[in-house]
Amino acid sequence: MNFDLSDLRAFVTVAQLGSFRAAAQSLHVSQPALSRRVDKLEQALGMRLFERSTRKVELNAMGRAFLPRAQHVLSELEGALLGMVDLSERIRGLVTVACIPSAVDNFVARAASIFHARFPRIRLRVLDQSATDVLLAVSRSEADFGISYLGIREPDLEFQELAREPFVLACRPDHPLAQRRRVRWAELADVDCIGLASGSGNRLLIDQGLAQLAARPRWIGEVLHVPALLSVIQAGLGVGAVPAHGLAGPAGHGLVSVELVEPLLSRQVGILSKRGQPASPAVQAFRDVVVAEAKARAQKRPIRNAREQAGRRSA
Repeated sequence: MNFDLSDLRAFVTVAQLGSFRAAAQSLHVSQPALSRRVDKLEQALGMRLFERSTRKVELNAMGRAFLPRAQHVLSELEGALLGMVDLSERIRGLVTVACIPSAVDNFVARAASIFHARFPRIRLRVLDQSATDVLLAVSRSEADFGISYLGIREPDLEFQELAREPFVLACRPDHPLAQRRRVRWAELADVDCIGLASGSGNRLLIDQGLAQLAARPRWIGEVLHVPALLSVIQAGLGVGAVPAHGLAGPAGHGLVSVELVEPLLSRQVGILSKRGQPASPAVQAFRDVVVAEAKARAQKRPIRNAREQAGRRSA
């Protein structure tokens, strides 16, 4: 058959990104050149692989059947090259990761820096999205894997835990609750609270966990994502329940973390991937770095309450 690996890579990249324009940018070629590569592959195979329109491009039935085989061929090649250290700077590729916003600082940023130093020609594409959108991106193969807390029990997905983090109370140091070791959820019925949006993944976990509680937090407002919640708390609008890792990054600077009890609520954060779909060597290499960094982070003792934080500030 008259086609080469560049034609195969062009097809796979268009299939993954769903756009000739985005694929051309990813591969650093012009859009007409990319189209010629895909056309060449289709002519060699004697069949069309995509359904094209003015607004979008989608795999047809033959394209969906051919995609895993093309990915396998490219994976075998990448695996051979990744095992050769002296060629690491010549390897190119794209790894797409969908992750909840709080995971960018906690799990992705440091791992991305380490990975880039090892494989500088492999590009990383990070989709910081809501937990629901991360789930959809992985299910639709729009991302090589995801990092989230939803999808643990999805039959078509595999979940590899990275961390289990409790929900804690975030408040300003000058708030009366900042001096407490722990606060009961029921006590928040008398405090102005900013919540994560109703229907969001975090809010669902909280609402389910407090379903049997007579006194609920007094929600006076809500936001979509944890970083935005921390910003309004810093501004003095109220207090809020957030995953503990949310306070570990720059967005949490200046805020106090207080343990929330009765009940203790937590969430599992982990890697989501499609069941039965092998990862390419480049994707697996980045996953390995993410897992290693998560383990290293877990070994560091977190600051869990206001007194410990006050002690560190005065030390």
